[in-house]
Amino acid sequence: MKKTVFALCALFLTGLAGSLSAQTDTLQVPEVVVTGSREAVDVRHLPMTVSVIGRDELVEKHQTSVLPTVMQQVPGLFVTSRSTMGYGVSTGAAGGINLRGISGGAGQLLVLIDGHPQYQGIYGHPISDSYQTLMAERVEVLRGPASVLYGSNAMGGVLNIVTRSMQEDGVKTTFNFGAGSYGTVQAEASNQVRSGKFSSTVSAQYNRTDNHRPRMGFEQFGGDLKLGYDISSHWNTYLSANMTHFNASNPGPVSAPLYSADQWITRGVASLALENHYDNTSGALSLYSTFGWHKIDDGTTNPDAPTQRFFRSEDALTGISLYQSFQFFEGNRITAGLDYQHIYGHAYYTSKKTGEVLDTPNKQSGESHRNEIAAYVDFRQDLLSWMTVDAGLRVDHHSITGTEWIPQAGLVFRPIQTGEIKAMVSKGFRNPTMREMYLYPPSNEDLKPERIWNYELSWRHRVNRVKYGVNLFYLKGDNMIQTVPVGGKPRNVNTGKIENSGAELEASWFIDSHWTLNTNHSYLKMRNPIIAAPTYKGYLGVDYNINKWVANLGLQYIHGLYTAVGAQEKKENFCLLNLAVSYRLNNTITLWVRGENLLAQQYEINLGFPMPGATFMGGVSISL
Repeated sequence: MKKTVFALCALFLTGLAGSLSAQTDTLQVPEVVVTGSREAVDVRHLPMTVSVIGRDELVEKHQTSVLPTVMQQVPGLFVTSRSTMGYGVSTGAAGGINLRGISGGAGQLLVLIDGHPQYQGIYGHPISDSYQTLMAERVEVLRGPASVLYGSNAMGGVLNIVTRSMQEDGVKTTFNFGAGSYGTVQAEASNQVRSGKFSSTVSAQYNRTDNHRPRMGFEQFGGDLKLGYDISSHWNTYLSANMTHFNASNPGPVSAPLYSADQWITRGVASLALENHYDNTSGALSLYSTFGWHKIDDGTTNPDAPTQRFFRSEDALTGISLYQSFQFFEGNRITAGLDYQHIYGHAYYTSKKTGEVLDTPNKQSGESHRNEIAAYVDFRQDLLSWMTVDAGLRVDHHSITGTEWIPQAGLVFRPIQTGEIKAMVSKGFRNPTMREMYLYPPSNEDLKPERIWNYELSWRHRVNRVKYGVNLFYLKGDNMIQTVPVGGKPRNVNTGKIENSGAELEASWFIDSHWTLNTNHSYLKMRNPIIAAPTYKGYLGVDYNINKWVANLGLQYIHGLYTAVGAQEKKENFCLLNLAVSYRLNNTITLWVRGENLLAQQYEINLGFPMPGATFMGGVSISL
C-alpha cells in the first residue's frame, strides 16, 4: 500500500509540473550549498543530493534542537526519541540519526559544524543534545557517502550545521521564552552585532522538563559565540565556540524500570578559521576541537541496592583542515585539501564513596590515542551548458588501521534549463572506534574499516511555483563490525554486510504569497533490517502566512519502524499531527503556541519507552 501511495504521489507531482511547464519559471534563484564541495556552489552543478533547511524553517516551530525539523524536512532521515525534550546518552538513549538505513548511532553518519567533524571520541557517535537551533543559520544534509571530502564516519552521509553570523551593520537582540506540558521550560537569548569589518553573535539558552515518566528529568544549559573580522575584501577570519551541559535521567524500559540512572554530560566545540575569497580561487585554513566530559550512573533495577561506581570518560578530537579551490578556466573547479585529526579518549570508573579510580575492563589502561591524516582532490568540469562531470579521490591514513583509498564520480545532465538528471557512484568508510577496539571484553585491536558503495540516480525539476526531486539509490557494504561469538566468547569482528535500496520524493508548491505546501516521502528496503530505520516515512506540511498570523501544520506518517530485530522482531506504525501558530502583536513582540502529537497516538520509537501523548507549549518572542 505504501509503495502505491508513493508512486501515485510521484505521478501526481510529475503531471502537475508538466502541466505548468509552458508557464514562465519564477524559481531561478540559485540554491547555493557548501557541504558537497567545501566552497559555495550552485546545487544544480553537484551530482550528490543535498537538502537545505534554512533558519526561518528552523525557528518557526520554536524547537530548541535542529533535529526534529530536519527529520520532517529530509526524506530518508529518521531521529529516535523517547520523551518531550532531551535525548540523553548511554543505554536507553535516543537521538540516533539514521539515513537510508545507515545509523549515526553506530558512527556511520557524520555531523559537522561549519564543516568540522563532531562526535564522541570513544564511542564515535553524535551527541544529539549538542545540536541546538540557537547556533544554526541553516542545516545542509548530504544523502549518501561523503567520505571523499570528510573522511571516516561520513559513509552514510553528513549533516552540516552552518553557524549564524551577522551580515549587515546594526544590532539585533532577541529573546524567546516558552513553557508547557510536563513542566517543560525553554528560554533563549541572542545578540548579534556588526560594525564595519567586525561581527559577533552571542547566544545562550536554558531548557528543562520533567517529561512524561517518573525519573526522566532533563535540564540543559548552553551557549554559543561567533566572532568575525573582515581583514580585507578577500580575506576574513572567525572564532567560533559552543558549550552545552545537560543532566538527564533514564527511567529504563517500562518492563524493567531503572532507579538513579543519571547522566551529567558536558560537550564543547571551538574553531578558528582564516578564509580567502577571490574570483578564481577560494579556500580556508581552520583549527578545531570538539571535546567532552561524561559522568554516568548506570542505575539499578532495585532502588534499595544503588550502584557503587560512576562511569566516566573524557574525549577530544582536535584537527587541522586546509583546502583551496581553483578555477583554471571557465566551467572548471578543482578543490584540493589536507586533513589531520588527533583523537583522544580515556574511559574509567570511580568509586562513589571514595572517588578513587577502579579497575576498568579496557586495554591500554582505558586510554587511547589515534591519528588520521588525509589528502583529497575533487575535480568538477562543466561541459557546454548542459553537462557537469565530477570526480574525487581521497587517501586516508589511520595510525592503527592503515591506509584507505576513497573514490567518487558523478554526472549532471541539464536537458532543460529548470531540470537536471544526476548520477553518482561513491565509496564511504568508517574506521573502528576506541570502544570497538579497546573498551569492554568484546574489543578487538585487529578490526579494519567498514566500507560501503552507494549508487544513486536522481531528477530535480523547478517550474513556475513547483519544485520537486526524485531519487533512487542502492548501497552495499561489507566489513561491517558486529559482535559475534568467537571461541565461546563475544568478540567484535568485520563480518557484517549491508544491502539497502530505496526511493525518495520531495516537493514544494508555493501556491501564493500566503500558502505553501511541502511534502517528502521515502521508501527503504533493507536486506538486513536494523533498529530505527522505517520502511516508509512521509511528511506533508502546510504553511499559512497572512498579516500578523503564521501557522505551520505538519502530518508525519511512519510505517515499518523496527524497534527490535531478530527473533523478537517488532515494528511500529504511527501518524503524528503537529501544529505551530504565532501572532505578531507588533514589531517587537510575537506570541506563539505549539502542539505535538495532537492525535494522541500511542507508540514507541525506543523499545520499552512509550512516547508522550498530546503535548503543548506556548511562549513569547521579543525582537529588539
